[in-house]
Amino acid sequence: MKKVAYIAGPYRAPTRAGVIANIRRAREVSRLAWEAGYAAICPHMNTALLDSDRLTPDVFLEGDLEIIRRFKPGRDVMIMMDGWESSEGARGEKELADLMGIEVIYEQEFREECEVAA
Repeated sequence: MKKVAYIAGPYRAPTRAGVIANIRRAREVSRLAWEAGYAAICPHMNTALLDSDRLTPDVFLEGDLEIIRRFKPGRDVMIMMDGWESSEGARGEKELADLMGIEVIYEQEFREECEVAA
């Protein structure tokens, strides 16, 4: 394994179909990361459709940030999915990664690296 890769990108959407589409997109990026030799953490899959009156989005967002706090600079990376800028959660995840000195890779460049390696 190269490194642990955290997949960051939009989860929430106006409709359930939109949420499912975001989960599927994250799953695809996660699959690419595994194929590239990373051990991928995909929070979209970890909390997929865990709707509950007692579980607010903030519970999941704080849990995701706790996972990132355990990352180590130079050892782990964060892959930012296309559209991450529109996601409050993904923006917060990137901000934490930047503060911690975690390498950030953007989806397009990641996909290009995967194509070159194939």
